[in-house]
Amino acid sequence: MRVTRHLVIKGRVQGVWFRESMRFQAEALNVAGWVRNRREGWVEAMLQGEEADVETLIAWSRRGPDAARVEQVEVSEGSGEYFAFERRETA
Repeated sequence: MRVTRHLVIKGRVQGVWFRESMRFQAEALNVAGWVRNRREGWVEAMLQGEEADVETLIAWSRRGPDAARVEQVEVSEGSGEYFAFERRETA
């Protein structure tokens, strides 16, 4: 079953290669959507794909790349239709 999830990832998650690492992970899992930095200092992402693959990427986001220090991941229902995974500009 395909699902869409919205993530807000807080902690030391900017300037640590989080977005690009997430893009690589998403592509490996065949998950579509996007990821971007927020001016507030956190990372926001929209994930869409098979439920197990999306859950795997959510689990990865709780750790992130080696230099990241993830403190909190908020997960909620997402919306939209996505066909690839992209790194977006800061919002």
